[in-house]
Amino acid sequence: MSKDQHTQLCPAPIIFNMIGGKWKLSILQILIFRGTKRFGELQRELDGITQTMLTKQLRALEKDGLVERMVFAEVPPRVEYSATGDAMALKTMFQTMHQWWIDHREEKSLEKTLELQQ
Repeated sequence: MSKDQHTQLCPAPIIFNMIGGKWKLSILQILIFRGTKRFGELQRELDGITQTMLTKQLRALEKDGLVERMVFAEVPPRVEYSATGDAMALKTMFQTMHQWWIDHREEKSLEKTLELQQ
């Protein structure tokens, strides 16, 4: 099976490219669950991200149709970032990952408790 045929059968590599990496999921999570943010607000909420990296990640998310950039003609200019409808469709994925984490942690906690009882 060629690489193109595999990609057609499984879009995972494309999806991973769109939302993968250190910052994209964190940016999306903020915009999906906390709403529209200005650049500075996003940067403050993303501990350790540089201005250059945030700009790069926002541009990539915008290019992929997951983030919308709105520029307001004010002095100084105001720019806001929002999750698009396509990004909002990922909300269930975030909630599922959150539930997985809770279940996983409870399972690990139970295993440790049983180990200590033996």
